[in-house]
Amino acid sequence: MIRISWISRAAILALGAASLAGCTRMPPTAPVQGVGQAAGYGYGQPTGYAAPTGYTPAAGYGAPQPVTQPAAAMATPMPAPIPVSDPAPPPAQGITGLTERKPDLCGAAKIADAVGKPSSVIPTLGLTREYRIVEYRGIEAQVYVPNRVVFRLDEAGTITSIDCG
Repeated sequence: MIRISWISRAAILALGAASLAGCTRMPPTAPVQGVGQAAGYGYGQPTGYAAPTGYTPAAGYGAPQPVTQPAAAMATPMPAPIPVSDPAPPPAQGITGLTERKPDLCGAAKIADAVGKPSSVIPTLGLTREYRIVEYRGIEAQVYVPNRVVFRLDEAGTITSIDCG
C-alpha cells in the first residue's frame, strides 16, 4: 500500500520538473566594440534583434554619451537649491465670533476669601450679580457669561475656586 504522503511528494516533484523543462537558456550575445571590452566582460547587444532599415532614434534617445565636466566645476560644490513656497498669510487681527475673556469682570477677587468655606456661605455673600454653583463632578453648560460668578465645589461641598464665566 502506497502512502498518500509519498503520492503528494511525487506530484510536487513532477510539477517542478515540468516547470523547469520549459526554461531555456538565453541566446549568446556577440561582443560590441567599446562596451565592456576594457574590463574583459564582452557584453554586447543580443543577436537577431536588429532595428528596421531606415530607423534612427530620436534626438536624446540614442546610446548614452559620457558626461564631461570641467575640472573647475568639479572642484567647487554646487549651491543648494533655494526652496520656493507661498508667502505666509498675514496674522489674524482680533478674535471674531467669540466673546473675549477679560480679567475679573464679575468681581470674583472681592469675594476670594470664601475659598475654603462651605457652600452654605454663598447666599450670605450679598451677591447682586448672577452666579453659578458647579458641584463636584457636576455637568456645566459651556456658555460663557463674563459677568457671572462661578463657584466650584469639591466632593465635601467646600468652595475650591471662584472665577468668572
